[in-house]
Formats: sequence, structure tokens, C-alpha cells
Amino acid sequence: MSIIPTHWPRRYVLIVLSFLSVFVCYIDRVNISIAIIPMAEDLGWGMQTQGLVFSSFFVGYLLLQIVGGRLADRYGGKAILGMGVLLWSFFTILTPPAAALGFTVLILTRVAMGMSEAVTFPSIYSIFGRWVPLQERSRAVGFVNSGIPMGTVFALIVTPIIVQSLGWEWAFYLFGIVGLFWFMLWQQMVTSRPELHPDMSPTELKVIQAGATTAETVEAPPLREFLKCGAVWGIIIAHFCNNWSLYVLLSWLPTFVNKGLGVDYASVGWITMIPHIASFMFLNIAGNIADRLIRNGMLVGRVRKLMQTIGCGGLATALFFVGEVDSVWMAISIMAVGSALGAFVTGGFVVNHMDIAPKHAGTLMGITNTAGTIPGIIGVFVSGMILEMTGSWALVFQVAGGVTLVGLVAFVLLSSSEKLFD
Repeated sequence: MSIIPTHWPRRYVLIVLSFLSVFVCYIDRVNISIAIIPMAEDLGWGMQTQGLVFSSFFVGYLLLQIVGGRLADRYGGKAILGMGVLLWSFFTILTPPAAALGFTVLILTRVAMGMSEAVTFPSIYSIFGRWVPLQERSRAVGFVNSGIPMGTVFALIVTPIIVQSLGWEWAFYLFGIVGLFWFMLWQQMVTSRPELHPDMSPTELKVIQAGATTAETVEAPPLREFLKCGAVWGIIIAHFCNNWSLYVLLSWLPTFVNKGLGVDYASVGWITMIPHIASFMFLNIAGNIADRLIRNGMLVGRVRKLMQTIGCGGLATALFFVGEVDSVWMAISIMAVGSALGAFVTGGFVVNHMDIAPKHAGTLMGITNTAGTIPGIIGVFVSGMILEMTGSWALVFQVAGGVTLVGLVAFVLLSSSEKLFD
């Protein structure tokens, strides 16, 4: 007997569990941005060394994006995502022993953890292409992506409590266990294709099949075919530029609040959670707005560009100003507004993969998220270098704002809403 009542739509169960996978992904990813403050003091790390620790995760995350998407499109998102969660949970637990064995072992562990998390979004996009109708996709993707700020908020609040009570090592041990519980639910309640689900009603299956991609597995085009397409490059550039600001904020915002604004360590999580809560709320609001505009007859391409303009323009404006203020609450208020507006990209480039390549959304997500991972290596490390060389937080945020605007221009000029790959 299923834990969730059988009258619940099965696609909603899938979406909720996908949200939880992203939540787990980000509590395991973000906890180090808080734990690294006492880690650095214990191990004698400077800003540049901390930047290397942050960046090493993204090296691994970069390596398996395309492979993860191909595997998910071919073998099903259920199996690939489930295996990914198990592996990254294991490497999260291994982080403290790795740090004790030496810096090189820690870096290799973080790379392996990044490789395990790399399959997350390609797997989700692949399974959504088969489960979620077009008119529900923006809010489904918005809800799933809201697991990013919720996981971040949870990690920001709970990690300092664990660190101060038990030591920084336990932030990795306890968070790593959470993925095991998620895996049991995932195995019980989800199938790769809707028609295979034992509790699927004929009515819901008809709704899904009318608006989603056929369940038939189709060989993805060669990568060069994707890379010849201007609309693909619109998503690639937007993904790269959006993630520059995302990863810089995820990695460095706690340190900015602690070292730059003078907030005591115990309060860092409570302060830095505010922009992430704003992001969580508006990811869901923006997704609903985008789907409603499409249902009301606005052209899909126009909706995508409108949402991208609000998202990138709003976030970039906040980034240009936040480093220039001295007040903690003014800085956090600016970032909260920027994060709320930035969430509108969920109806822009974030869901555009399923517009242009619904049967190959996992593969395409793997391609664009490969580009989107590079800022996690370059942007986070460069930000550490800027801080070490100049001490200017304003410059870190202004660089991120400029990159974000490049993503807006590229998407508006190059994007398409037509089905280009079938």
C-alpha cells in the first residue's frame, strides 16, 4: 500500500519527490559554505584556498552533466537520479574523514560528490518530459527549482546549530543520511514512464499523454547537432550567466554577511536565509504566472523572453547596488528583492529545454548545465581572488551583475519556443 493516497495525481507525487531531491541536493551542497568558516580556522585556510574547496565540487559537477542526461533519456530518469542521490549522500558523509586525511583527499572527495550530483537536473528534465504536460511545466519546474533556496535556507539555519553543538564534522554526517530516506520513497512511488505506474488512473494518463512527450525512447541527435542551433546557444549562455550569480551567492554570501557586514557566526544563517526565502516564494509565483500567460493565449516565445527580462534585469540591478551599502538589513533587503525578481527566469531559459527538445530534454539540460557549471569553478574561484587581492565585496557582486546582463541579451536575441529536435 502506498504511503501517499492513491487518489493523488501520480505526476504531482513525482513533482514533489523531485523537489525533495533538489532540496537534499542543496542541503548537502550548501552546508560547506557555513561549515567552511570553522573548518578554515581549524585547518589554516585563506580565502583562495577556500575558493579551491568550493570550486572542486563544480569540477566533478561539470564532468557528468551530458553523460547523465544521455543516460536518463535512454534508461529513465528514475534509475539515474536514484543512484545519484545515493552516491552524493555517501560522499557527503565521507567529507570530514577526507579532510582529516589531507587537502588532496578532500578535493577528490568533493569532485566525486559533484559528479554524483551532476545527474540531478538532467534526470529530472528527462522524466518531466514524459510526465508533465506543457501547460503545467513552468510551475512544475519552478516548484522543483524552489528546492534550491529551501535546501539552502535549511542548511544555513541548521548547519550553525549542528556545528556549535556537535562540531562541523556532524553537519556532513547528519545531512548525508537524509538522502537514504528519500531514496526509499523514490523507489516505492515513482516509475520512469507514467503508463508503467500501478496506481495511474486512465483519466490522468490521458491528460499526461495529451500534453507531454511520447514515452517512446528516441536516440538523441549527436551533440554537434545541438551545438549548431542558435536557440541552444541562447540557453547555454543564459544558463552560464545566471549560474555565475547563483554560485557566487551560494558560496560567498555567508562569508560576506559574517566578515563583510560583521554579523556574528551564530546569526549568519538566519540573516542569509531571507533572500533564499524570497526566491522560494517567487519561483512558484513566477512559474504560475508563466503557465497562466500561455493558457491565456500569449505566445510561448514571448512569455519566455518576458520572464527572462524580469529575472535577469531585476537580479543584475540588485547585484550592482548590494556591495555599496553598509547596513546589514539594507544589503539583505536588496538581495531579497533581487532574488525574488531573479526567480522569474524559471519561466524563461530554465524551462525552454522542454520547448525545443521535449524528447531530449535530459540531454539538452546536460549540455546547458555543463556550461552552467563552469561559473561554479571560475566564478567562485575568481571571487575568492578578487577578495584576496582587493578586499572588495562590491566588485565581486558587480562582476556577477554584469555577467547576468549578458545572459539576458543572449537569450532575448537567440531563443526559440519551437520544437527544433524530435
